[in-house]
Amino acid sequence: MKLEVYLSGEIHTDWREKIIQGCQDNDLDIVFTSANTDHESSDSAGDHLGAQDQQFVRDNQSAKVNAIKIKTLIERCDIAIIRFGDKYKQWNAAFDAGYCAALSKPYITLHSEDIVHPLKEVDASAQAWATSVEQVITTLKYISDK
Repeated sequence: MKLEVYLSGEIHTDWREKIIQGCQDNDLDIVFTSANTDHESSDSAGDHLGAQDQQFVRDNQSAKVNAIKIKTLIERCDIAIIRFGDKYKQWNAAFDAGYCAALSKPYITLHSEDIVHPLKEVDASAQAWATSVEQVITTLKYISDK
């Protein structure tokens, strides 16, 4: 079964690459998508719409352009993997999880046991909670009938 999987969340580690490589190693027919993970180009996503004098207005303009991409990719995916790292709070990932829940789009959270409590509502709506990339790959393998 071919799947489209949206990878959301933490951008400071190589978890995306590990999942993609693990799925390729298992010959899974999966297309992966993701929001822009480059800070500079994400922050400037709306700059082509005109220079802004206030940082808030620039951030808001770029956030809206980024949201077009994210909304489209989440709506199109079959399942989302939403990663919460330990170092930074990923409010965007929590928002993506909420959007998935509102669309009844299945998602798997990926995070350590240390942050179970602050993510209890996010995990409650998830179809699975994984603590390792290997668990995500095994779950995708099962879903893909491999």
